[in-house]
Order: sequence, then structure tokens, then C-alpha cells
Amino acid sequence: MTTRNWLITGTSNGLGRVLTEKLLARGDHVVATVRKADALADLKAQYTERLLVVTVDMTDTATLRRAVDESFARLGRIDVVVSNAGYGLFGAAEELTDAQIDQQIATNLVGSIQLIRAALPHLRAQGGGRILQVSSEGGQIAYPGFSVYHASKWGIEGFVEALSQEVAPFGIDFVLVEPGPTRTNFGAGLVQAKPLPDYAGKPADQLRQAFINGTFPIKGDAGRTVDAIIAVADAKHPALRLTLGSTAYSSISKALRVRQQSLQEQREIAYSADA
Repeated sequence: MTTRNWLITGTSNGLGRVLTEKLLARGDHVVATVRKADALADLKAQYTERLLVVTVDMTDTATLRRAVDESFARLGRIDVVVSNAGYGLFGAAEELTDAQIDQQIATNLVGSIQLIRAALPHLRAQGGGRILQVSSEGGQIAYPGFSVYHASKWGIEGFVEALSQEVAPFGIDFVLVEPGPTRTNFGAGLVQAKPLPDYAGKPADQLRQAFINGTFPIKGDAGRTVDAIIAVADAKHPALRLTLGSTAYSSISKALRVRQQSLQEQREIAYSADA
């Protein structure tokens, strides 16, 4: 197989790190963005010629745009852009601070939008390419306590679904990657709000306690998840959405069935609103 060039954000750990490792091992070239310059020092030492590490703050649009421009200039062509940078924010909506909300939206949603916007002129100029937006099962369903995280994921899914129609004529396509709970260090990077006593024992707090005592089920395997991501990136005509993990499949299936049933029950009232 011909080697490919990739731009991947959020590669310090988790799925981004595993994806970078696997792609380098198979011979591809990777531009990997990190927040801390030495996060991939071991990989850089091993793959000096095929790994370019760039320090980027996803909330700094000007710096992000320069990094994307420089990445395309250095590699000449980038076949796949993987928008992976992001983190989780947990707490009942009332518990969250304004600063926590602003940072979550700026990183997960606005940062992803601006990364994609920065890449589009280059992809059009080279005649096409593929963008993988790492979303979550949380872009289709919702857990209590993750309201603003879900807002960022549902938001980026809407953005991509619209944008994919705009740029299809240029040979640019998208995949929304929707993994369920996966054995990465997502939990270690989870930002948590200070609990309010009023929510003790309520749904958000019950989920918080499940995290604390280890009873929240995490079935997804990071390596197998990344293998599936690479396979869909290599596929000729992938679907817009890639659901990964039995938990994600079950939860999204259930949510869609409930929505469909609710929609069908409203058919008469929906049609009654027509002129």
C-alpha cells in the first residue's frame, strides 16, 4: 500500500497517541499536534524523518491556522486530517463554572471547527482528501452530568453533516467517529465541577459515584478502536458515521428507535402546522 500523509490533533495520549504509533509503524508520515512540546519525544527519536511534532493550543485560532498551513507546506500533500483534540467536562449544568463551559466549547467545538476550516483550502487545492472528526457516542446520545460535553459533540456533528454536503464536489469527504467508553486515559483528563449538595443522589451524582467506585462499564479497547479508524480512513467510500464499541452501538440504536417512535407519533400534529 502507498504511504499516506496524516495531520492528527490531540496526540499526547489516548486514541490520538495510539493512532500516531500505528501509522508510523506501518510507514506513513504524520504531523502530530500536542500541547506540550516533549509529549512525543520518544516517537520523534524513533521516527525522526516521518514524524513532525507541532505544539498547538486548539483555542488559539491564529496559531492553529499557521500550524495547518505549515503542515501542508512541509508535507506537500496531506491525505487525512484527524480532528481528535478534546477532553471531557463533568458536572450537573448548574455546578459548572462559566470558565469551564467557555473552555470546553472553545476546545472541543470551536477548535475542531477552526481546524477543519483551516484545512479546507489546502484540500481543495490538492483535489480532495478526507477528514475524520472524532466525536463520541455522546454526539448521538446523552448522559446526565455531561451536558456541555454533549453540546460540543452534538454541535460538531451538525457542523460536519452540513459541511460534508458543501465540500463533496471538491472530493473532500468526512467520517464522524463515534466511540463508546474506551480504555484510554479519558477519565484522567476529565475536568470535574465542584458538586452541589442539592444534587447528591441524583442522576449526575450517581454517574459520578460510578466513576469513583469503578462500576461504570468501559468495554472499548483502544488498539482495536484505532484499527477500525485506520480501516475506515483507508476505505474508498466510508459511511458518514462510524460507531465503535458494543456500548455505543446499543445506546445509539436505542436512542434512534425512541426518537423515531416519538416522531411517528407526532405526524398528525406536524402536518397540521403546514399552511
